[in-house]
Amino acid sequence: MELSHRHFERLAGKVVLVTGAGSQGTGVGTGVGTGKAISVVFAREGARLCLVDREPARAEDTARRIRDAGGHAIVVAADVTDEASCAAAVAATMDQWGALDVLVNNVGVGGGGGTLEGMLPAEFDRLLALNFRSAYLMSRAAMKPLLASRGNVVNIVSTAGLRAHGSLAYGPSKAALLQFTRELAVMYGRQGVRANAVAPGHIFTPLVTEYIDEAGRERRRRIAPLNVEGDAWDVAFAALYLASDEARFVTGACIPVDGGVTEIAALAAHEMM
Repeated sequence: MELSHRHFERLAGKVVLVTGAGSQGTGVGTGVGTGKAISVVFAREGARLCLVDREPARAEDTARRIRDAGGHAIVVAADVTDEASCAAAVAATMDQWGALDVLVNNVGVGGGGGTLEGMLPAEFDRLLALNFRSAYLMSRAAMKPLLASRGNVVNIVSTAGLRAHGSLAYGPSKAALLQFTRELAVMYGRQGVRANAVAPGHIFTPLVTEYIDEAGRERRRRIAPLNVEGDAWDVAFAALYLASDEARFVTGACIPVDGGVTEIAALAAHEMM
């Protein structure tokens, strides 16, 4: 989708930390990743950003886009599977901006398909560490300033965490992250902290170009009731709503951004192909 030039200052005065804020595979026609899209949209709505990425050059590209549009962002290199690295990212945010209002746990990696016999324990552990444990570590590091600001957490999960997708580790890791979101919402709601999730479905991002061709993209489009292909901007605008004060009465929720795929029965989807 085209990014609108309109903005409404939904996050004016807010400080946001986004993990996985760079895009991979940023060739011509590949679009942008969810972390980059979220960061750009949030900055356009008035937020000051801490862009966290294991590859700082990727996050610097996001920061340049934000700064060129008059926004404010810093870049922090961090491995979000490491407790000390997560704490350092939060500390850098506090040193720069003096507060933290929103944490977006966006880091994630695909894979984990095949059979039990074919998946090595090390790969299983890697996927859970990146997709779930990283959000636990970052949320733990960020909770004290989030409590002070009565802020919120937005976790990027997946429709693979809502329905079986033939992945022994990816889907379960995202399902765990979704349940973690609900637990945060209940545990910290009385103290003013909200926690919600966005579940992207068949979204076209740079990473998708590594494992799907044009025919695959067409199949994904046709199976969706809306008959369109989603992109990272769709995810970003859902995250924007949850992060903003407009969602002040929303916590423990999950918004699928999937063109309706999770709501259609398998036989009906087959008939639409």
